[in-house]
Amino acid sequence: MLSKLLVHKFIKDYDKVDEEKVRSSYGFLGGIVGIIVNITLFIIKLSVGMISKSIAVTADAFNNLSDAASSVITILGFKLSNMPADEEHPFGHGRIEYISALIVAFMVMLVGFQFVKSSFTRIINPEPVNFELIPFILIVISISFKIWLSRFNKFVGESINSSALKAASFDALGDVITSSTVALSLLISRWTTFPIDGYIGIIVACVILYSGFSLVKETLNPLLGSAPDKELVDKIKNGVLSYEHISGVHDLIIHNYGPGRCMASIHAEVPCNISIVKIHDIIDKAEKELSESFRIHLVIHMDPISVDDKEIVKTQQQLTEIINSFSIIKSMHDFRVVGEGEHKNLIFDIVVDSSRRGKEIEDEVLKSDICKRVKEIYPGYNCVITIDNDFMH
Repeated sequence: MLSKLLVHKFIKDYDKVDEEKVRSSYGFLGGIVGIIVNITLFIIKLSVGMISKSIAVTADAFNNLSDAASSVITILGFKLSNMPADEEHPFGHGRIEYISALIVAFMVMLVGFQFVKSSFTRIINPEPVNFELIPFILIVISISFKIWLSRFNKFVGESINSSALKAASFDALGDVITSSTVALSLLISRWTTFPIDGYIGIIVACVILYSGFSLVKETLNPLLGSAPDKELVDKIKNGVLSYEHISGVHDLIIHNYGPGRCMASIHAEVPCNISIVKIHDIIDKAEKELSESFRIHLVIHMDPISVDDKEIVKTQQQLTEIINSFSIIKSMHDFRVVGEGEHKNLIFDIVVDSSRRGKEIEDEVLKSDICKRVKEIYPGYNCVITIDNDFMH
């Protein structure tokens, strides 16, 4: 496979994709290949467009030129995103890669808007399209180039989890559709004088616009704070739970500062009767080892829980049974009992299914139903409940 051959030949230690230097090499290779292929296609299609006087072919040519410019921006994005952390950006400049992908998306949309106008003008003032066999063959060959480029960008993008290169792959696939449509318009022009070239040009421009809009949407998500990867979430939770004396975890929050640059915080439940020094050593060890293992900056907050008070343990077990009877509730944490005698407050948090919240039951109704169930067992107990969503940031 040519993609693997290029990676193996031009990238040293290509298998160490977690290293910033190797990751940058992947980005540079993807950008350089994109520039070479798109400039070549621009020259071919512009020549074909001038010979055939086809606005659709010319639109497709300048679309390739914008793709070449996008590859330049991608390279700059990788270069700038690897600048070291400083006082103003303590977690580095990784999000620049997302910004570069966003710029690429806007450039794609700009090309689309320009050729909607050009194609509409061609419909109003039609000009004959000259079909030539050799130019037609060149367009068909260019389609095969774009198919390979899409696969190459996808391979490189998935190898290093790069949104910019994945966007380039998606854009190249859209170009395959537009170029195929252009080739069809050239072929049809042999048998009709109808100004199909202008209409095809509008179709091509609309596909370009849709591609740009999709890229904007995809690249905005990590900048706005999209939900973290579920696999990473599970790894962090299971990793923290693997340490001695940690019996539960909750309130995991993950902040993305660019590919491979994440900060996470999580609450860990630990027995309250263990030495603070001992449990601190365990938490400190977990933070260091898991941060290195998952290449993140992990902070663990300790939540002490009672494990030897029989009354509290019994109350928690009964409350857990009540909580489990509500299908919308996924878990409970931070359980505490405050007060003396028969009148006490049960303080705890519950995590609800965000996809069902507000549809089947309102928050206050849910709290009221839980309190009623508790009072059936402990008439003097009051519940102080905090409701959390199950999605993370």
